[in-house]
Amino acid sequence: MGSMVSFTAPRTAEVVDEAPRALDDTEVRIRTLYSGISAGTELTAYRGSNPYLNKWWDESERLFKDGSTSFEYPVNGWGYEEVGEIVEVGAAVQSLHVGERIWGTWGHRSETIQQEARAVARILPAEADPRIGIFSQIGAIALNVILDADIHVGETVAVFGLGVPGQLVAQLARLNGATVIAVDGIAARRELATKLGAHHVLDASQGDVAERIRHMTGGRGADVCLEVTGNYRALHEAIRSVAYSSRVCVAGFMQGEGAGLYLGEEFHHNRVALIGAQISGVQPALQHRWNEHRLQTTAIRLAVEGRLDVTSLISHTLPLSQAGEAFRMLDERPQDALQVVLSFDGSGS
Repeated sequence: MGSMVSFTAPRTAEVVDEAPRALDDTEVRIRTLYSGISAGTELTAYRGSNPYLNKWWDESERLFKDGSTSFEYPVNGWGYEEVGEIVEVGAAVQSLHVGERIWGTWGHRSETIQQEARAVARILPAEADPRIGIFSQIGAIALNVILDADIHVGETVAVFGLGVPGQLVAQLARLNGATVIAVDGIAARRELATKLGAHHVLDASQGDVAERIRHMTGGRGADVCLEVTGNYRALHEAIRSVAYSSRVCVAGFMQGEGAGLYLGEEFHHNRVALIGAQISGVQPALQHRWNEHRLQTTAIRLAVEGRLDVTSLISHTLPLSQAGEAFRMLDERPQDALQVVLSFDGSGS
């Protein structure tokens, strides 16, 4: 019998049984090694604030509508940061072998069955730390922000929020040739951003972030601001911090109404462009060359090559049996954790 994490009610995560099934000839069975928890999107489902739990998403019109919901509790197998090892191959499978490691998205469950064609496109090199595999989707999300930002060499980029996606965005902005100003209210996250290459860090809790960024840039402001907090007040400060007629890329998953956002102030008077940087699409000018799979494979390749440090973001590794505790920690004490990983062999650290 397999296992998976189920949100059985708001703020309740339980490990429940999941029945396995037999393989088809063209499929492989993958035993999960590690699964990472997203402290953004996943927590919205855990808490019950995700709009899919309160409204119905009309895919054809791309609108949220009242009167129904897209999901309801229990929400089973949520999660998009997984890596596993092939333990069984179907009779017709030719390109994959038992023991190979596969990265991808299949939720917090002990195993997944995938078609050979899908799995063969997601092989993790044997010499790589297997934990790199859990960063394929969050790495793609971060890289998509960079593509939306259209950063030029020599520009100053301010990154608001130094959780996992923010740390990745800051590293990628530096790789793209930017001088990076990293902003967060948690000292440990600022320290880590510095170790990972951010040129400057600012303590958001001290206030006057926009004033300090303008002072650091000769009064101009940042060439582009990247908002990765999901906090409306941080978004407002990012708008205040960007140069005249420049852009703010908004990647944070905002919840509820926009308290703390004053669009009649700097947004209106400085002609600021807000760009929704969301993984469902790529910047239109790049869609003929980039898609989600290329974003994912690029993030994995950069991590394997050591150009993107992902394993330093792991703060806790807990066995699957402690999934409930892991989600409570991220919900109630976010300052104590960064990337929390579930281990499926029972180990923790």
